[in-house]
Amino acid sequence: MIRKSGILGRHHGSETLEEGSFLDLGTMGFDEDAGMAGARAVRLAEVIRFDDIHAVSKLAYQGDLVIIDFTSVANDANTMRRMGVDLKNVAKDVGGDVAGIAKNLICLAPAGFRIDRQKIRSSI
Repeated sequence: MIRKSGILGRHHGSETLEEGSFLDLGTMGFDEDAGMAGARAVRLAEVIRFDDIHAVSKLAYQGDLVIIDFTSVANDANTMRRMGVDLKNVAKDVGGDVAGIAKNLICLAPAGFRIDRQKIRSSI
């Protein structure tokens, strides 16, 4: 006898399932919005001027992982320095991480995410 818990127990009715029997997952109904209230998302943001960092920061405080395209300000050293300092502070505030992932892309991750700095390369 196999003990079921959580979603299978709620939808199948019984708390146990006889060994060798199967559940038809196609007949199970799921509430589409259940659990989505605190769902995280991956967002893509474009920074055209330094003032756009405020909107990007709000997304990180909400718990979203933000990929920032800063192509428009990449040639402005002062803006890049200020943006880097602000994003590091936001990452520290939310307990997350920030890292450059491409020439003009930065990833700002909330708490619970760590950005791996090692690239995965094929061995071909």
